[in-house]
Amino acid sequence: MLTLDKIYHAAFVLKNVARKTDLIRATKLSGECELYLKTENLQETGSFKLRGAYYKISQLSEEEKKHGIIACSAGNHAQGVAMAATHSGIRSMICMPDDAPISKVEATKQLGAEVCLVKGVYDDAYEKALQLQKETGATFIHPFDDDEVIAGQGTIGLEILDEIENPDAVVVPVGGGGLISGVAYAIKHLNPKVKVYGVQAAGAAGMVESRKAGKPIMLDSAATFADGIAVKHPGDLTYKIVEEYVDGLVTVSEDEIAAAILALIEKQKVIAEGAGAVGVAAVMAGKLPVKGKKVVCIVSGGNIDVNILSRVITRGLVTSGRNVNLTIALTDKPGQLQEVSEIIAGCGGNVVAVHYDRSDANMAITSCFLKLALETRDRQQIEQIKKALSEAGFVLVTERV
Repeated sequence: MLTLDKIYHAAFVLKNVARKTDLIRATKLSGECELYLKTENLQETGSFKLRGAYYKISQLSEEEKKHGIIACSAGNHAQGVAMAATHSGIRSMICMPDDAPISKVEATKQLGAEVCLVKGVYDDAYEKALQLQKETGATFIHPFDDDEVIAGQGTIGLEILDEIENPDAVVVPVGGGGLISGVAYAIKHLNPKVKVYGVQAAGAAGMVESRKAGKPIMLDSAATFADGIAVKHPGDLTYKIVEEYVDGLVTVSEDEIAAAILALIEKQKVIAEGAGAVGVAAVMAGKLPVKGKKVVCIVSGGNIDVNILSRVITRGLVTSGRNVNLTIALTDKPGQLQEVSEIIAGCGGNVVAVHYDRSDANMAITSCFLKLALETRDRQQIEQIKKALSEAGFVLVTERV
């Protein structure tokens, strides 16, 4: 069973393997609280998962190691298991969802594991891993519902309390619940006054819904670009620990996650994947009672695919009012574009793309739609531009995001 001694033992085993990641002050992300980031995205494998995987594998018997290792993962646990197994001279196979980011799949292979891609989400990969485990006799390394895996993740809680004096709250991403279980167990046993909050993506809120139901439940789907926490069914063990030690759980939307990723990049120079940014998203969106408090957000991983990152940046710019598309109905005559441009420039906006559309069959022969893509400071400036255009007699047809 999980004990504080086991977490301390995990810290001893991991001292030359897992980095004691920095806790950095994030002065530009929230004006409401004193915010710090626990940068687990800077682990060698790009996420905290190395801790639990390595500690679990270190505790296997020689007989268990001899049969090899099998695991399931959306990507981060995969890399932790692959690295730990290869380091220990053990063969490993990882079942991963077929929509896992290519960067995570390739990184897992490069760390020495064989990868089996499974159609569906994490839970489908889990079922396939159990099937292969029975067929091969390999030792299964669960990504979260295991005492020793949880103990490894709990070392983060020890580090936080060692790195910062008297935090008021720790905010933790939640998928299956392994990370928050270990962190909450360690923190609550050492300093019960510290609040521990969990954050899930709204499209994969298995732990939130389980807590409402009073027991672990299976979601019909887990739909979020935060693939590291796209879990339909939380762990039975992790559910019990969360129920006992976690002070609250909230959800964040895809747009809120995207805005947090963008803010971390732009204001803190920190790269986070979707799962790693949900804690910051919850704080930025005012979803937790942390005003005036000293708060630590665990940035659990940074393994975001560059193609997804590009889309996330675009979405984050739109949701924060930094990019906007406007469509204006015009009479097609000379000087219209110049007048529109002068109004936008006078408000401080920047036109980055222009498109004339004369193809709509419902418009008058002498009319057109002027479609503009703008760079702006914020939503207030967007409203200023729209108001100025309307006052000049221009008809705004739609605002597309």
